[in-house]
Amino acid sequence: MDLEANLEAYAREMLDENRYLVLGTADEHGEPWVSPVFYALDGYDTVYWLSDPRTRHSRNLLVRPRLSLVVYDSTVPIGGAKAVYMSGTAGIVTDGLEAYNRGCLAKGAQAFTSDKIAEGGPFRLYRAVVDEHWVLDPTLPRDGRTSVRP
Repeated sequence: MDLEANLEAYAREMLDENRYLVLGTADEHGEPWVSPVFYALDGYDTVYWLSDPRTRHSRNLLVRPRLSLVVYDSTVPIGGAKAVYMSGTAGIVTDGLEAYNRGCLAKGAQAFTSDKIAEGGPFRLYRAVVDEHWVLDPTLPRDGRTSVRP
């Protein structure tokens, strides 16, 4: 298997095996904010999560839908870091609950019912459409990142 295929498989494995990612958002003034969330995938270019619309990251997405995302393994020893970085556009969606629930079940989590994400419910369903992926490339010196298509 060539290096590019290995890095793509590395990205897929990281995205499939982890449950949490960190969202990087910014408010209307560009003030950054990061938040960990449980996520579910629909392919590797679509990421779903549930959030309270009152949270800071949710409010940030209303005014600035561009975001960054990272999935990483915090259990590895220093020097053995593994990570997938992504950029995309996100917002509240009313479709996608079925895809979110498939992803939840694949990661060992419970499925959610539509009343939890409906107007007046505690959460909203968010979807990020990812336009670029990078991996923390183990073949490069410190913190080297390589663009991939998982």
